[in-house]
Amino acid sequence: LGLALYACGLCAVSGATFLYHDYCVIGAGPAGLQAAYFLQRAGRDYIVFERSHAPGSFFALYPRHRKLISINKQYTGKSNSEFNLRHDWNSLLTHDRRLLFRRYSRDFFPNADTMVRYLEDFASLLKLRVQYNTAIIHVTLEKNEQAWNGHYFLLTDQDRKNYKCSSLLVAAGTWVPNVVNFPGSEYVEGYETVSINPEDFTGQTVLILGRGNSAFETAENILGVTNFIHMVSRSRVRLSWATHYVGDLRAINNGLLDTYQLKSLDGLLEGDLEDLAIVKDKKGKLHITLRFYLENRNTSAGIDSITLPQDELDNFATRAPYDRVIRCLGWKFDFSIYNRSLRMMPGKGNIKKYPQIKPSYESRGTRGLFVLGTASHSVDFRKSAGGFIHGFRYTTRAVHRLLENRHHGVPWPSTVHPITQLTNSIIKRVNEASGLYQMFSVLADIILLRENATAFEYLEEYPIGVLAELEMQTGRKARNGLFVIIMEYGRNFSGADKDVFYYNRAVGEAQHAWQSNFLHPVIYYYKHLPTEREMRLRPPDWPLPRPNAIHHIVEDFLTDWTAPNAHILPLRRFLENCLGTDLRNFFAESCFLFAFTHQKLPPSCQQGYVRMQGLLGSQELRQHAVQAGLLQDYTHTDFSGDRPPESHHGSQEHLMRDHGIPLRPLQHLVNAKDE
Repeated sequence: LGLALYACGLCAVSGATFLYHDYCVIGAGPAGLQAAYFLQRAGRDYIVFERSHAPGSFFALYPRHRKLISINKQYTGKSNSEFNLRHDWNSLLTHDRRLLFRRYSRDFFPNADTMVRYLEDFASLLKLRVQYNTAIIHVTLEKNEQAWNGHYFLLTDQDRKNYKCSSLLVAAGTWVPNVVNFPGSEYVEGYETVSINPEDFTGQTVLILGRGNSAFETAENILGVTNFIHMVSRSRVRLSWATHYVGDLRAINNGLLDTYQLKSLDGLLEGDLEDLAIVKDKKGKLHITLRFYLENRNTSAGIDSITLPQDELDNFATRAPYDRVIRCLGWKFDFSIYNRSLRMMPGKGNIKKYPQIKPSYESRGTRGLFVLGTASHSVDFRKSAGGFIHGFRYTTRAVHRLLENRHHGVPWPSTVHPITQLTNSIIKRVNEASGLYQMFSVLADIILLRENATAFEYLEEYPIGVLAELEMQTGRKARNGLFVIIMEYGRNFSGADKDVFYYNRAVGEAQHAWQSNFLHPVIYYYKHLPTEREMRLRPPDWPLPRPNAIHHIVEDFLTDWTAPNAHILPLRRFLENCLGTDLRNFFAESCFLFAFTHQKLPPSCQQGYVRMQGLLGSQELRQHAVQAGLLQDYTHTDFSGDRPPESHHGSQEHLMRDHGIPLRPLQHLVNAKDE
């Protein structure tokens, strides 16, 4: 069949007329619409192909019981829109405030129909160029040296219309159900078609294959009407609060764990599904046996001729017959439409349901083909949120920025600040940035130092997997060292077997910040940009290679890293040690004194006082500084005569010595009355 399709594809291509676009996007789900938004804002030539008559067709069917498990938090106590996105797992990124998901639903776990309506409005209000009722059935390559990537992508739809594009963005998601074939699997009902009416299960005994959220969602729906429910899977149950992975079992669906552990007939079993077999008796009951019992036996002779496990082990766990068996094993990527020339290969091991891609989200087999959305989750599977809206909305933006630099010469967005703003810039981002927070250990803020560390360039939410390629991918230079800011959980805090509620689980003292368990900011300092070899040889479970210096900001119960002594002061001292400079802010009187007593002024004096900038003192401010030990009190000192005051040298050292009392930020002083 594959050879036939390939031959037909070649024949069709030879005499076809192609409609050209720079960018083709397959799929108008959340990731496809997010990509379309950024392409449209940049004024690019693009088209989105959607097989259904409306966007978000996956959500029109799934989840079957219609309750999403993505958080829609209405209130956070803050008005900062960027911070609030940390707790809004459904909204796409847009400038239009009408398209915040909380305007569509007040439910903490919204209904899937609301998501469909939201995506329809997102596409229509922003006038995104989506071509509906267009199912792409074949994708191949055409070599061409004039193309951006050395080839064009040729697409064919169900009506044999043909399209050509320079870059292909695949945002089709994972929608093909995972199916396990074993003897008797024809008696199994799929999650995608099983009844969602609990009355259809009244008084029945049910076996569910799978142990993810779809399996527990199905069990939760029928828990109160069945005789009992058994659930079997090859792996143990993984609770999201223990693994800190939102794709694992969420509390909203785990009612069956209660009834299992409290001995109310329901139960969980572990076993390889491929070793199972199902035999149906004359009454329509389904009996579970093992595959090897059926080998070399005539199953058509009836169940009486088949050995069942309970014949040898009379307390076999699944000896009771079942009325129904339901398959809830999730989904996988559809590889069938991609020609062999694209080399779209599945991953290995537990990521085989996803296509192989680089940390830049570009296909490993074909340049110019990027995978977005859920299908790109192989980059951070079971590590971060890249397979969900609140994660891939940021990775999609990152891919767009990479493409802007590669094809249009638009460097990665950045801002330049004087070095005196370094501490403030970091504190601001770690306290409000939603991309860092959601895509922890995957996206990072990069600070590129200028010569002599007098200024820095700030890049937001760059994929750390391609840190070694930063200069090529962003158009920015990293010649004088850099800081990398990411969010991390503790090294040994996450796992299916971890007790995350143990006593003394939290760290509260700055000197023990490196032992923090909960999500917290980590700053890596490199004197030189890490190489690809260093990235490959980084320690196991480390997101980055060993840095020249590293700093953990201690975890905070409120995720509010603004405490002067616990958060800001240790960070500032770390930055000062890396840069070999003083990042404190000084009063004009102190800068004046330093100018006469030191060969080199602190940066705040160089960039403020010397340039006739800064805050003038007042009597109240001066008195406060004296009381805090920040200034010498000269009001009662006699300066008459040739001999300088004895305390003069001491006052210099006093001013330059850090007493562990952070200087009040200038914004606290702006209301003071000038002299």
